[in-house]
Amino acid sequence: MKTHDLRKKLHTIWGHRATFVLSVLFVLISSLSATTWADALYILTGVEDDAIVLEGGADVPDLSSQLIYVSSGSKGYDVSLPAGQTVTVHYDGATVSVQSKRENISKLLNRLHIVPSPLEMVAVDLSDSGVELTVSSDITYYDKVMETVSFETVRVANPNMEKGTEKVVQEGADGVRTSIYEVVWSNGEQVSRQFVEEVDSTAVDQIVEYGTAVEPVAVDDTDRVVNVVKNADGSGTLVFQSGTTLEFSGARSMTATAYTAGHGGADYTTATGTFVHVGTVAVDKSVIPLGTRMYIVTDDGVVYGLATAEDTGVRGNKVDLYYDTYQQCINFGRRSCTVYILK
Repeated sequence: MKTHDLRKKLHTIWGHRATFVLSVLFVLISSLSATTWADALYILTGVEDDAIVLEGGADVPDLSSQLIYVSSGSKGYDVSLPAGQTVTVHYDGATVSVQSKRENISKLLNRLHIVPSPLEMVAVDLSDSGVELTVSSDITYYDKVMETVSFETVRVANPNMEKGTEKVVQEGADGVRTSIYEVVWSNGEQVSRQFVEEVDSTAVDQIVEYGTAVEPVAVDDTDRVVNVVKNADGSGTLVFQSGTTLEFSGARSMTATAYTAGHGGADYTTATGTFVHVGTVAVDKSVIPLGTRMYIVTDDGVVYGLATAEDTGVRGNKVDLYYDTYQQCINFGRRSCTVYILK
């Protein structure tokens, strides 16, 4: 690709810093004179890694006098240097340090008898410690740009929703992100541009909850547990007479006591704000977190069945099981049980 073809492809991307108003800059420089200066692609880099692409024209941005318009009928911009600025130049395997003489980079390189060919580029690293020039046919740098981005969809399991169902709980929205790209130029052409990382984004994720709750299992004597399959990690599966199964993450041996509202100080509402009902279990939330789904069977074969940790008021390795009547509580009393923590 010829350098005059490159000029047609350049476009403007803005970014600036407070003290230098310049971070990364592509500038296509035309010759100051036909005999002393060849066309060259300038790539200027600074601490912010933003990209500013400039074309020749009337709309020249204010870059704190660091850029000067190239005259003599040519198009483009060059960088002016103050007198006494330390400049380190890397070229053709050699490195030299010089002091600038209130000149632009074109004249400084000319003074050093360095004339970039049409396929060579000048990488200019501007920093507080000085200016570093690299003249080469291969340049790699990092470009920070703002670009539009589509929202992503995040799926979240909800154990309180029926398995196979889902709902959108937060609508997604496209936005703008700041992205870092690695850009490689070789012989006057851009040969690759690869995404490296996302710095920030205004896009809003769409959040979709999907249900994981299993089908209810009957708790009467017609559908009892006929087998318990245990895994090495303590998890397993409850197999019922009907063929229905429930997966559990762990099993606890605990002491269960029956209770009902209006007796022993028990209220009609739970610590989680629900009304008490058969299946309500009071727990020590440091042992079993509120909201945990369980299946409970006593050691002597009484099936309490599916239950949820909705209330508090016990301590340690104990559970209180709600029954509708005081007589049912008397009949149950206190028993040892196995609490299967359902997935």
